[in-house]
Amino acid sequence: MMRQLLFAALACCAAVPAVAQQVQEESAVETIPRQIAVLQGLDKITARISTFEAPLDTIVQFNSLEIMVRACEVTPPEATPEAAAFLEIDDIQPDRPIQRLFTGWMFASSPGVSALEHPVYDVWVKGCRDPE
Repeated sequence: MMRQLLFAALACCAAVPAVAQQVQEESAVETIPRQIAVLQGLDKITARISTFEAPLDTIVQFNSLEIMVRACEVTPPEATPEAAAFLEIDDIQPDRPIQRLFTGWMFASSPGVSALEHPVYDVWVKGCRDPE
């Protein structure tokens, strides 16, 4: 029994380098910068979902949130599809100072990895594009 557990643990550890190498290879993929982030916002009170675009370095308003996109990048067509945007999200309330809610990268394929935490609103990245 103990020998079986030891072999199972060794087999598990042997797989770790292969997974680490795959992650390293995927992270080494060059990304393509885009000029516009395609975002979706959810108002949890009304259950209304809005899709909107946010050009780089331009403030976009979503209800009481001000969203600034600093970068938006996609993977090349031959790589695993992914879009990611670096966002700064502030909550603007008339009776309170501006509150920074989120700063960081959001990924279209994994919105829960780095998500905005707000009691009323959710914002996530749908994709990136260039002007037509």
